[in-house]
Amino acid sequence: MKKEQTKSLRGNIFGGITAGVIALPLALAFGEASGLGATAGLYGAIIVGLFATIFGGTQTQISGPTGPMTVVVASIVATHPGNFRLIFWTIFLGGLFQILLGISKIGKLINYVPYPVISGFMSGIGMIIIILQTGPLLGLESQGTPVLAFKDFVKSYHNLDIQSVILGILTILTVFFTPKKIAQKVPPALLALIFISIIGIIFEFDVKTIGEIPSSFPEFQLGKIPVETLFALIPTAFTLALLGSVDSLLTSLVADSITKTKHNSNKELIGQGIGNLISGCFGGLPGAGATMRTVINIKSGGTTRVSGVVHSILLISVIIFLAPFASKIPLAVLSGILIKVGFDIIDYKFLKLIKYMPKYDLLVMCIVFFITVFYDLILAVGVGIILASLLFAAKVASQMNIDIKDVEHFEQEECQDKIKILHIDGIFFFGSASHIIAKAEELLGVECLIVDCKNIKTMDVSAIFALEDIISRLHDVKAEVILILNNRSLAVNLLKLGLSKFITKKDIVYDYENALKKASERTNSCS
Repeated sequence: MKKEQTKSLRGNIFGGITAGVIALPLALAFGEASGLGATAGLYGAIIVGLFATIFGGTQTQISGPTGPMTVVVASIVATHPGNFRLIFWTIFLGGLFQILLGISKIGKLINYVPYPVISGFMSGIGMIIIILQTGPLLGLESQGTPVLAFKDFVKSYHNLDIQSVILGILTILTVFFTPKKIAQKVPPALLALIFISIIGIIFEFDVKTIGEIPSSFPEFQLGKIPVETLFALIPTAFTLALLGSVDSLLTSLVADSITKTKHNSNKELIGQGIGNLISGCFGGLPGAGATMRTVINIKSGGTTRVSGVVHSILLISVIIFLAPFASKIPLAVLSGILIKVGFDIIDYKFLKLIKYMPKYDLLVMCIVFFITVFYDLILAVGVGIILASLLFAAKVASQMNIDIKDVEHFEQEECQDKIKILHIDGIFFFGSASHIIAKAEELLGVECLIVDCKNIKTMDVSAIFALEDIISRLHDVKAEVILILNNRSLAVNLLKLGLSKFITKKDIVYDYENALKKASERTNSCS
């Protein structure tokens, strides 16, 4: 037993150290890319990583700054340049909203976000990171949006810093082409961070660096702001909350698939929210569950929350003992590391299957991608979900079967015209409601209509109103209507929702034979 416990502890410590080693260059890079500085990235990795581990619902998850969250923060910084109080209040509110989302128990809703939306969004995020980091890689100023970055490059390409370009290219070569045998032992990002930075220091490259990193713990950053200003921050803060929630829960699903465990979605949101809330209080970047760091933690032996705690302790030791060296890291090196991160975020799995992809899924993915890159992140997700839902509704509606049938059980020919059956089969909802209304004109000549709803799997209020419209038209021309339903509770609901104006309980049956009997009784020539 003791051996197993010792082995588990050793695995968790090693997993945490490995995850921390990988997190270090990424935290510095994300902090610099956000516009808040490398220190904010480190603080975010420590605080979010620690509190999300302690209070979250996924034992093996490693949390910290991620590409999507950094892109949102960069846009916030661009909106409020130099106003750090507002920026950190936004991060604080984002964490608060995440906690509320967890308390509201809507964590499982992530399962209903269509994959093309996620794919387009993540690929868009990857492309944004690549575009935004190309400028600093070349020694140019960092810009807040891809459009501004492109314009700045066109204007300033002749001002390229050759020394930054050299360091940036060396970094890219290192992170992309480090042999697998070496990469399995030492993360390429860490190799680039250490060795390319040393090259810059030895040869005295005159390039932009991270600058001073405090070797002390962060100070409280939130101050008083007007209430109206606080309310103005809510939309952006909610964007952070939603994005962080999606990012974290997707990582939780990945962790589940590897460990064969089941995470607690709502608890995970609460844990992430606590981490982001505290990070905002002390000047750190917001974070989320980091997929790559989580996977490596698990593969390295991390099985419990201990590994996440070790990850944060390692990063704290960097601030205490390695701050002087970290301050000399060239920005071009961090940009090279982030460009690799951007390429890794792009969803190549989806892209490889474009030829075989349903055209609707491809359309959704492309629209989400372009809105993400060139306009707005949260709008991209919203548009994607709405578009995917509408296209899905249209597809389901097209599969609904609506037939007008003759009655074959009567010998009199006149009954064929006086009694008809409207057979509805499938999912009867807002998407298919218009289909049944279009059939109304074909039914106006009958004396009695049997509406066969027995095979309807579900029915929403739009469908009920469509059914009411047809019954109302038939009622106006003195036609009888008989409903065949599959359960009595549905009958009660239909009558409560308005059908009682046109039909009664006597007009509702639950089998085909009774429907025919009632129809014949109410049609004189067929009796």
